[in-house]
Amino acid sequence: MKIRTGLGYDVHRLAPNQKLVLGGVEIPFSHGLIGWSDADVLVHAVMDSLLGAAGLGDIGVHFPPGDPQFKGISSLKLLERVGGMLKTAGWKIGNVDVVIVAEQPKLRPYIAAMCQNIAGTLGIDPSSINVKASTSEELGFIGREEGMAAWATALVEK
Repeated sequence: MKIRTGLGYDVHRLAPNQKLVLGGVEIPFSHGLIGWSDADVLVHAVMDSLLGAAGLGDIGVHFPPGDPQFKGISSLKLLERVGGMLKTAGWKIGNVDVVIVAEQPKLRPYIAAMCQNIAGTLGIDPSSINVKASTSEELGFIGREEGMAAWATALVEK
């Protein structure tokens, strides 16, 4: 058996009057993330961790910003494609661990749904997905509530 790990990172700016979608869950908040797709920073980090673990590049290679077919697309749809790429290449997902860093809003009430969405999209057991939330203790661009970031690690096996 061959085992590999991957690391994913993503960041997006916050802006008023935008939808906030994290882990495929629309979260009521005064601001949302700006991006070419739905700007789901959490799912973007997950995709990059999986692609990296499998040696399949990154989301910018597969879903380039500026490509009209990805404008406003749900990141869960892109994650489904990434899951298919891994399967085609012979990789099985062991687990994914993610941390999202944001000052506001509080995310604990939405984490179970995020895990369910990611696991369901990838066709894996929800216990294989772990999502955590943290703040930056009011430091930097996240602390000033200018944006959000997410880091993810993934383990895949062949």
